[in-house]
Amino acid sequence: MTADQLIKEQQMETREIVQALLEDGSKEDAIYSIEHHFASEDFDALEKAAVDVYKAGFEVEDAEEIELEDGDIAYCFSAVVDHELKVERLDKDCAQLIALAEKHKVLYDGWGTHFVEQGE
Repeated sequence: MTADQLIKEQQMETREIVQALLEDGSKEDAIYSIEHHFASEDFDALEKAAVDVYKAGFEVEDAEEIELEDGDIAYCFSAVVDHELKVERLDKDCAQLIALAEKHKVLYDGWGTHFVEQGE
């Protein structure tokens, strides 16, 4: 899949996530902690991606080692940024991070956040 295809697929997923959160009653104008996920079996490539992600203005969490279903080892980290749940901002960030993942030949594995109660 090309980077453009990944970006389009992520844009559709972003809209589904945002819509689901808001339909479930998550606070629309809250500041959300958005976690973008990266993974690779090549630790060095993942580390280089983490440096570029940090330079792009994201907080980079420590890499973790995970065991895959087939017994192989992979590494992953999250890049965190706080902002409102705005599709345009999420699309921009995802496109930028997908490009960095492609550059370093690591997997961009989408983003997630937590439900924010009304009144918080």
